[in-house]
Amino acid sequence: MDLRLLSSFLAVVEERHFKRAAARLFLSPPAVTQHVRQLESELGTQLLHRNPVSPTRAGTRLAGHARTLLAAANAALDDIAEVVREPLPDTPRPLRIGIMGHGSAELTPAAINAFRRARPDIPVELRQLNFTEHVTALTEDRVDVAFIRPAPDDERIAVDRLTTEQRIVAVPETSALADAREEGVRVADIADLPFFRVPGHTPAAFTDYLYFHHEAQRRSPDCALTPQEVLTGVVAGRAAGSGLKSFARYYAWPGAAFVPVLDAPWASSYLAVRPDDTNPEVRIFRALTLALAQELRPRIER
Repeated sequence: MDLRLLSSFLAVVEERHFKRAAARLFLSPPAVTQHVRQLESELGTQLLHRNPVSPTRAGTRLAGHARTLLAAANAALDDIAEVVREPLPDTPRPLRIGIMGHGSAELTPAAINAFRRARPDIPVELRQLNFTEHVTALTEDRVDVAFIRPAPDDERIAVDRLTTEQRIVAVPETSALADAREEGVRVADIADLPFFRVPGHTPAAFTDYLYFHHEAQRRSPDCALTPQEVLTGVVAGRAAGSGLKSFARYYAWPGAAFVPVLDAPWASSYLAVRPDDTNPEVRIFRALTLALAQELRPRIER
């Protein structure tokens, strides 16, 4: 039984509302609805009354089992995580590299590969960061270095500017703005686009960047935490997204158009670390990345 389906079902039971359940899970309401329907299809019975939302007799029984199964799954993950965090004797500590979206474009894989060549005995772990982990991945010690944007306003984080690029918006191919992908648009032209929402605990620096300092005022009903979720909403015609010019090279999805925003300030990507980190591998990675940035910056910022 798919635990994702159980999680969506249980959230609807507890919230008594599909939309509130979706917001709690950071999913779209259609996704939660589909999960419940799939679960009902697999079990061959109706689990929820729809109007108003309440569990059927079968749904009430399943909710109890779902709580037990999900609690057991979470306990298992926590238990395994404890073992994984325990280093084997004489095993070098890995360098944990966090990457938001596509990081700093071509510079990110170049820096990682350079570090691997320079320090072949040090394991490297790559961790994809979502939009809410702009600061917390480092402050909660889940990564050692992170490719992020924009620079956080947080004294617990030190940053090096790596690249600076023109801003773009991602819109459906069917949008009238898609015709302006060559000549570009202005911020005033995008104010009414339905930009996807992010959770309330997303750092303010990131939301300011995302919404062009809130000059893009409309919000889609869809919530997104990753570029993939953004583009899913874009190609479905439900949302718009924003990013850097290199975004188009890394996320060239059919059905999405990327339009330059001519009068928006260019934005930078950064390498972020904890300023008090004494790990020598962090210093080595930082030095390699900055050296490569000097070499690759003209190609990325073109």
